[in-house]
Amino acid sequence: MEPLSPTELRNNIYKLLDQVLDSGVPVEVRRRNRTLKIIPVDPVDKLGKFTEKRDIINGKPEDIVHMNWEKEIRLDLP
Repeated sequence: MEPLSPTELRNNIYKLLDQVLDSGVPVEVRRRNRTLKIIPVDPVDKLGKFTEKRDIINGKPEDIVHMNWEKEIRLDLP
């Protein structure tokens, strides 16, 4: 993302602050030919949003190890 101007920051400050808090992605602001960065102090727990999925594999997990994957693997990729 390109650095914002102070005016853009001022016009959207609450939205941008919430965005940084929710995503953990910093926002940069350009002022007097220097860049400032707004970052969360506490890291965002991205894995905390996931729910545990049980019984995803239909069958025995050991069978996956011994599967023939030749049909699934494409060696002709550019």
